[in-house]
Amino acid sequence: MAKKDNGTRVRDALRAGAQLPHPGSSPVGPGKKTKGEKKLATAGERLDALQEALYAEGQAGGGRSVLLVLQGMDTSGKGGTVRHVLGLVNPMGVRYKGFKAPTPAERRHDFLWRVRRELPAPGQLGVFDRSHYEDVLVPRVSGQLSAAERRRRYSQINAFEKELVAEGTTIVKVFLHISPEEQLRRLVARLETPEKLWKFSPSDVEARGHWGAYAQAYSDVFARTSTPHAPWYVVPADRKWYRNWAVAELLIETLTELAPAFPDPHFDVAGELSRLRGDGVPA
Repeated sequence: MAKKDNGTRVRDALRAGAQLPHPGSSPVGPGKKTKGEKKLATAGERLDALQEALYAEGQAGGGRSVLLVLQGMDTSGKGGTVRHVLGLVNPMGVRYKGFKAPTPAERRHDFLWRVRRELPAPGQLGVFDRSHYEDVLVPRVSGQLSAAERRRRYSQINAFEKELVAEGTTIVKVFLHISPEEQLRRLVARLETPEKLWKFSPSDVEARGHWGAYAQAYSDVFARTSTPHAPWYVVPADRKWYRNWAVAELLIETLTELAPAFPDPHFDVAGELSRLRGDGVPA
């Protein structure tokens, strides 16, 4: 597991608390880009091996899975994290879902209905790019959710996640913590780069205008829904290389603790080797 010289685990160093780390800091692990990129390459090998074992376990009838929940302000790097971290593993074992504003059909159901439909199957590493937390954050900031309704949704979310854990899904909830200054740079870059214009939406500017309200909303989410069975982790995201390394290590620590194992074969290995070598088919 990735540790500082003092032995701190990444999960311990990044667990959400009363004080959030600075978006450009390195609370644990590498402090420089060159070292961080080297460590990410090594982390990729470990993550790939662990994820393959989890997938094989699931194919053999195991019931465990992992769900990575990514939240953060616009440009914090949710998509980049998926590309750079989940791109390190076999896509066959990954279930990805990006959540947008609920459709009219989805609004006719309970807010968790569409989330339940996208949960990872046994053996899978699930990834939510935004999640059920959007159904508290957005309506709260827009004034469409009362305090009583918020509390009710917090309770529903906590019960839902407790249910998932009891059924074998380990939840890793990550808030990608970006500064308003870095977000401004990234939004401007999108507008000034033709290849990035497709990523920009005028709604990004509108949401930026509510920065303080979103910060308070996230603070409340951490206080109400960071539980022993599904804690929140805050990853400084101003530096993309650090963000990618930290999320990879959070997954590695989680999977290492789960210790997925390749299943024993249900056939005679030596017998099958002998049969292959003597089948008369030219090699």
